[in-house]
Amino acid sequence: MSSAPLKGLKVVDFSQFLAGPYATLRLADLGADVIKIERSGKGDLSRYLYVSDVLIDGESTIFHAINRGKRSLALDLKSEAERQKVWELIDGADVVVQNFRPGVIERLGFGPKEVRQRNPRIVYGSVSGYGADNDWAALPGQDLLAQARSGVMWLTGAEQHGPVAIGLPVADVLAGAALAQGILALLVRRGITGEGGVVETSLIEAITDLQFELLSTFLNDGRQIPTRPRNNPAHAYLAAPYGVYQTADGYLAIAMNDLHDLFHCLEIGASLEGLDPFQDRDIIARMLADQLASRPTGAWLNRMDQAGLWAAPVMDWHGLVNSGILQELGMVGETQRGNRSFNTLLSPLRIDGARPSAAGAAPYLSEEPISWS
Repeated sequence: MSSAPLKGLKVVDFSQFLAGPYATLRLADLGADVIKIERSGKGDLSRYLYVSDVLIDGESTIFHAINRGKRSLALDLKSEAERQKVWELIDGADVVVQNFRPGVIERLGFGPKEVRQRNPRIVYGSVSGYGADNDWAALPGQDLLAQARSGVMWLTGAEQHGPVAIGLPVADVLAGAALAQGILALLVRRGITGEGGVVETSLIEAITDLQFELLSTFLNDGRQIPTRPRNNPAHAYLAAPYGVYQTADGYLAIAMNDLHDLFHCLEIGASLEGLDPFQDRDIIARMLADQLASRPTGAWLNRMDQAGLWAAPVMDWHGLVNSGILQELGMVGETQRGNRSFNTLLSPLRIDGARPSAAGAAPYLSEEPISWS
């Protein structure tokens, strides 16, 4: 049985940077044929959006990570002859994806109304910064700025810290994942009814959804802003012992545990009598921190594992990769473009026991004629 369930699905991808391309990467991993429509001469700006001085075949690692297994067609969308090439692709396509600022794709003539009039079976996916037709619609749709407006920066770090950004483009990735989910849902509907459709999401919707548990508490708790812990922070709401603690040689994360069992396991002789895990979490955290600093991480983990308590070492990327878990799961792949062979991370899914993955590296910017294979 094939691990590429979308084999034969054709995707026209106008998107660039991260949110839209992440959605089409997930579709490509599942077997879809994705053709990127890029600007003639320049291409997707993420080809040149560097997060470090590491290049792969002259282009950014970001571009390679997000566009592997796709094909490229570079066009001037202001040229009627070149626009016709796009319409020829759309006529044979199943999905169109775009993440321009609101109104741009319509001005180019490839908005959802025009596309679905031409091909009613198309599933059309759009991702923006803040949606359309609202007061925020024209704001820059960039991940850090969406984080800043979402409230999420006040959930990480300690009470005495200022706002702390999540060190990953979570709004972009989550919006791309939500868009892919919506596209797949409409493809299922089309398989049942023959009807295509339009799915839309935005960075602000995706990063708000990330906070659905805590925001639901806020909305039903008199709209009280949570107070982050002063010591060993890990969660704005949860009680002690939930947190990250320094040991003699590293750090240990401790999740929800019975405090009496935990104190007994860690040989903390202090009494918990009169202490509330919520109201007194900083006091309890300090008691834990003082004891945990006295021995190495491994020693505490052995004790806690034997006692059935929940804890884990705080690992860096060396620890994660050297643990072998990614290799055992088959998440690390290898591909080549030009003379450079390099590692890539593969899809997080397994289908019928196999991990689907788009074949090949990210495409060169191409101005050669292209059609559905």
